[in-house]
Amino acid sequence: MGRHYIPRALEQVLRKAASQFPAVVLTGPRQSGKTTLLKHVFGKASGYVSLEPPDVRASAVADPRGFLEMNPAPVIFDEIQYAPDLLSYIKERIDEHRDAHGQYFLTGSQNLVMAEHVTESLAGRAAMLRLLPISQREEYGRLLEPLAWESPGKRDARNRLSPSDLWKGFLRGGYPELVAELDRDIPLWHSSYI
Repeated sequence: MGRHYIPRALEQVLRKAASQFPAVVLTGPRQSGKTTLLKHVFGKASGYVSLEPPDVRASAVADPRGFLEMNPAPVIFDEIQYAPDLLSYIKERIDEHRDAHGQYFLTGSQNLVMAEHVTESLAGRAAMLRLLPISQREEYGRLLEPLAWESPGKRDARNRLSPSDLWKGFLRGGYPELVAELDRDIPLWHSSYI
């Protein structure tokens, strides 16, 4: 089975954040779908640059102003933790156009160093959101369904997952790659997740 996009519960919050902040920072564990989500929601109207390749990273570090000129807003900067000094220059750009929302979309794996850089550079300028692996509600397309403890009397018994489905989901995990591709060797994938 090929990959397909799985709608995420965070989409609505992400759009709202982009309409109210100049920048949005999306953190979360590796392989949770950060890049896929940003590209799905903002990719048609935004540029995209991954800062993971060493040559791109070197360009951003060597000439940050030139790098931002070559990659104008709106833009998705993926893996911002590889070029944390770029955040000061993004702040400078945001301050030139403070009323423009949705200028920069940044992804990064959650770590204390990145959080510190974002807090120092983009305080008040960026919405900080965290994306977790796919939930069962997302996997089964039930984004608006209440959780069991929210309104147990209103849940439709026909829509409840069987104990077998719950167990399979638990063993597989909620990483988008595993949810979308059913032919993966799940134990092998998990053992390679370093």
